[in-house]
Amino acid sequence: MVDQASLIAGRVWQRYDRKQRLIRFAVLLFSVMVVYWAVSDIDIFWPWVWDAPNQISSLGARMWPPDPTGLARITNALIETVHIATLATLLTIFIALPVSYIAAQNTTPNRACLWLGRFILVASRSVNTIIWALLFVAIFGPGVLAGILAIMFRSIGFIGKLMGEAIEEIDRRPVEAMEATGASKAKVIAYAIVPQVMPAFFAIVILRWDINIRESTVLGLVGAGGIGVILQGAIDTFAWPTVATILIAIVVLVLIGEALTSLLRSKVL
Repeated sequence: MVDQASLIAGRVWQRYDRKQRLIRFAVLLFSVMVVYWAVSDIDIFWPWVWDAPNQISSLGARMWPPDPTGLARITNALIETVHIATLATLLTIFIALPVSYIAAQNTTPNRACLWLGRFILVASRSVNTIIWALLFVAIFGPGVLAGILAIMFRSIGFIGKLMGEAIEEIDRRPVEAMEATGASKAKVIAYAIVPQVMPAFFAIVILRWDINIRESTVLGLVGAGGIGVILQGAIDTFAWPTVATILIAIVVLVLIGEALTSLLRSKVL
């Protein structure tokens, strides 16, 4: 009779049992089938895909060296891009804060306001910035105004949702204490709610400003102002050295924005 110690010593440890391995294999097979179905359905012209490395090499050769002759005009366009992002972020605050207040379950006046606030936040986040820009270019014509409104309408959902979540996570005890003393609604907001959400508010606004700078760089592709206008013109005229200069300038702008936002967040948080 074989003893129990010999049976244990002869066993091979396996991370998953038979059932778990079958489930994992089925999930993997299903994922591969979905990917294959998606790739086969989008009608990719594979010869262009195989030729992509050659095209990238050719384009890189045409873009090098960058052409710095239009650097002054590019710098002015970058400043305009920063202005679009900054003005849009500031305007967003005045709309997003009231919306976040009525979209938070613990501060909304009633269910109708709650669903109205959430509808505004979802509608803002559902439409991409470029689509907002196309709509406002059609309404107001090409220019900076369309870009500012596009960034603003997109940012309402971002700031409003995160601020609404921050309001829902506040400590209710200061609010209840002020309500017990008969304080008005405005005083409860000013002295019990606002102090608790101010760090989150500054962090969210700074983060959104950083995101808006990046999004503002492409608005010009649809005529909404900023550096994208010059970029689109350079691409249309096949001025590839100028395109390289613009791309380098955009990267530098984004890096400066990233460093500045990191510094501001470290001061606030």
